[in-house]
Amino acid sequence: HKAGDKATAFMNKSGKLGPLAGGALGAIPQCGFSSVGANLFSGKVISMGTLVAVFLATSDEMIPIMIGTQGIGAKAILIILAYKITVAIAVGFAVDGVLHLLKKDGEKIDIDQICDNDNCHCERGIFYSALHHTATISLFILSVCTVINLAIFLIGSENLAAIMYNKPVISHMIAAVFGLIPNCAASVALTSFYTEGFITLGTMLSGLFSGAGIGLIVLFKMNKSLKTNLSIVAIIVGAGIVFGLLADLVSLEALL
Repeated sequence: HKAGDKATAFMNKSGKLGPLAGGALGAIPQCGFSSVGANLFSGKVISMGTLVAVFLATSDEMIPIMIGTQGIGAKAILIILAYKITVAIAVGFAVDGVLHLLKKDGEKIDIDQICDNDNCHCERGIFYSALHHTATISLFILSVCTVINLAIFLIGSENLAAIMYNKPVISHMIAAVFGLIPNCAASVALTSFYTEGFITLGTMLSGLFSGAGIGLIVLFKMNKSLKTNLSIVAIIVGAGIVFGLLADLVSLEALL
């Protein structure tokens, strides 16, 4: 409530450089910023390219797992992060560029749209408004994640790894779709599969590029345009497959 005007002013100043900030901030090792990005996009505060950059850069639990894995040093982690951030920024700028050419840049910035989407104004006080907004999204996330975690438990992580083992191209496609699971389970599983030698670095990256954590849940909850939401999903899945394959083709792992 207090920072609304400042956030709007900041985004107005950053303008076309939004994907650069989104790619850098999205790389912070947690999924919280992806949900913030989804909220801001729903309120027309940031562009689609900026949100795509945030989603592609998000790595969720990858860094903590790699830090705790013997044989993976700081250099390897930094190279992987640099690759993710570079791809995220490039794709983000490309998305905004295409939308600009198609004259579909979106509406003007309107942070109040976030409140309109969730019937969350401050007539009853800022505390009630914030609590209502948080509770609504939290209950939605809890419901979805409970179902997803149960499904993963029933399928078994070993079976998931076997599906992707030693299957070039197909494994990248499967990983990119698997990465859409909107919680940390996807990043934990994919990173573990890689560190244990079940999948390649590129396959892991395919899943981590599309793995935006709970950001996707928030996007579908807050943004009312299903067509736009599905377009964003298609972009991050496509980018995950392409740049995951590219990482294997150029032998990015050799630099680690």
